[in-house]
Order: sequence, then structure tokens, then C-alpha cells
Amino acid sequence: MVYILLVFLTAAVVSDVQTRRIFNWITYPGILGGLLLNGLADLAVRGGWASPAWIQTWGAVGLGQAVIGFLSCGLVMVACYVFFRVGGGDVKLIAMIGAYLGPEKGITAMLWTFVLGACLALSVLVWRVGPVRLLVHLGRRLVGWLRVGYWGTWTPEEQKALEPTLFLAPSAWLAVVIVHFGVIERLLGQP
Repeated sequence: MVYILLVFLTAAVVSDVQTRRIFNWITYPGILGGLLLNGLADLAVRGGWASPAWIQTWGAVGLGQAVIGFLSCGLVMVACYVFFRVGGGDVKLIAMIGAYLGPEKGITAMLWTFVLGACLALSVLVWRVGPVRLLVHLGRRLVGWLRVGYWGTWTPEEQKALEPTLFLAPSAWLAVVIVHFGVIERLLGQP
């Protein structure tokens, strides 16, 4: 099932990078697909057509866990939408991940998405402004703050350079790969 999720995430990556939007025609079918496939997996186990172990090898978590994953990831992202500058497509994208992976892996993937997204945004900032110019500017601000206790105001040019270019879809794609396939555990030699 994670491969189906990765197909939806790949479409979201292309959409996000090209248009800076994640369209409903990607997220809504993805959410429904995650809930439906996990519901069918539950039905197969209850009907005696498949064992729980066999269903888990395919990555199904069951309908109950899919709904909890959808709601938990979705509600955290709704809070991010309300309090921070996160787009509605990002909210639905992370909720979709929860619908496929369940609450535990879904929230872990969401946290990885934030970490990877922050790293990507910092890289874009350094690329856009330049490492030397960025360090000099931050150094001046820090010295001013230490002397006077005031950071100062940002010029319009500085504000424009610091506007976030945050593509969460590529970060989410990589986060799902890291979480589902246990990339970090494998790198650390853990079972």
C-alpha cells in the first residue's frame, strides 16, 4: 500500500514544485484510497480471506488505525494552518499520509516532513542570499541585539529574501520512505 501512497505523493511533488500548490484532485482520491484500502484489508481479515500477518506485509493498518491516523495528522496540520503559514494542500497531504500509515507512522512521517522541510528551506535561503552575506547580516543583528537588546526592523528587501519557499511534498515523500522502510534504523544497524 505504501507504493500507492508514493504514487500520490509523487504527483503532489510535481504539482508542488511546478505550481507551488497541491491540488485536491491529488489529495482527495489519496485520502479515500487510504481509507478504502485499509477498510478492505480489515474486511479480508474478518472474512477469513487473509491473515493479519499477510495484510501487514502489504502495509495495511486497518480501517480504525487509518481513520485515527487521518484525524491525528490532519488535526495537527489544521493547527499549523491556523497558527503558521501552512497551505491547505499541505494539510490534506499529511492527513493522506496518516490515512495510509496510521497514527504512529503517520505522525513520525509528519515530524520527518517538518525536519526535512526546514532543512530544505534553510538550504534555499542560503542559496538565495549567499552564505557569507547571510552570516554577516545575522552577525550584525546579533551584535545589535547584544548592545541594545533590539534586533531592529527588517527592510522590504530582507523580508522578501526571508519569505519561506517551503515545499512540503518532496519532504513528505522522503519522510514516508524513511519511516516505512526504516532507513534510519538500517543505517544505524538496528533491527
